[in-house]
Amino acid sequence: MTNEELLREIDSLPPEGRHLVESFLSFLRQRYARPVASSGDVPLQDEQFIGMWRDRDELTDSTAWVRGLRKSA
Repeated sequence: MTNEELLREIDSLPPEGRHLVESFLSFLRQRYARPVASSGDVPLQDEQFIGMWRDRDELTDSTAWVRGLRKSA
């Protein structure tokens, strides 16, 4: 289908049909939008979430902690 044919098909729809097409196009734009690179990229080690569990005594050995969770489940 050519662009002209597609436009004719859309134009032939009733107003509510055109509204659905517009809504679907908006959805597709969001779905396939390319991420915009931020100029303020922060190095991973400077991210706030790094080290957020450092004060948790039960997580000093994360492997043992996970093993304990699995064992109790």
